[in-house]
Amino acid sequence: MEETSTSIIMAALSTLTPSQFSDLTHSILSTTLHHHRRLAFLLSSPTLFSLTLHHLHNLSLPQKTLLIARHLLSSLHLLTATSPPPSTTTRQRDLDAALLLLLLCETHNHNPHALEAPFSQWRVNLSTIFSDSLLTLSFAPFGSCTVLIPFVETVTRCWRLVGALDCGGGKESGEVAASATAVVALPSVEVRTGGIECAICREEMTIGRDVCELPCQHLFHWVCILPWLGKRNTCPCCRFRLPSDDVFGEIQRLWEILVKTAAKDS
Repeated sequence: MEETSTSIIMAALSTLTPSQFSDLTHSILSTTLHHHRRLAFLLSSPTLFSLTLHHLHNLSLPQKTLLIARHLLSSLHLLTATSPPPSTTTRQRDLDAALLLLLLCETHNHNPHALEAPFSQWRVNLSTIFSDSLLTLSFAPFGSCTVLIPFVETVTRCWRLVGALDCGGGKESGEVAASATAVVALPSVEVRTGGIECAICREEMTIGRDVCELPCQHLFHWVCILPWLGKRNTCPCCRFRLPSDDVFGEIQRLWEILVKTAAKDS
């Protein structure tokens, strides 16, 4: 699964123009540096480290999964060059917790002995591991691969964790409402030709009437589409997904965008 996920991301990246690839690399570099600075500050502060670790300890497994899911979602927004809805943005406290949780998972996999020590020594042990990883990166020749590969590896790891810890967050049926922001942004267009039917009410649209146009270019009566989008974020005709306020639904929507983009390369 991990190799497949990595392959999908790399195939999607290969379809970018040089300009798009450069913009993405700079965005990823900026985000990575911010995360490194934040994690370094967290590990250097006994008080902040203790508070963040205590916060993680008090979270249930579904809540920890949601932390990783929000972190994954922010990365997918970068990869797909889409803007996150306000409801899915990550607060500073949750970002600190997600970064520490990912570091703990990575340490558990590769340096489990560091976590066998008493809690009082965890901060020092994790600081050493984090510093060593940054030192290794500093000796690598700088280039797009130096920035992209660790980022893609983190996205893949988060994707795997969210899938493994799925606690009912994702809805297989896709029955999540479209976000209010996405619905408000939908354009109103005038019907200019006859014979166009609204797929919801099955009635023909009157020429000259203003109707709703979805991003997939299918048209619907406003009075029909608004209740529909209040319950589900998909087009009634082609199942095109609009943004939603559901974190797991958004992950699935953006992942489908990556899959479709990667398919263009095959």
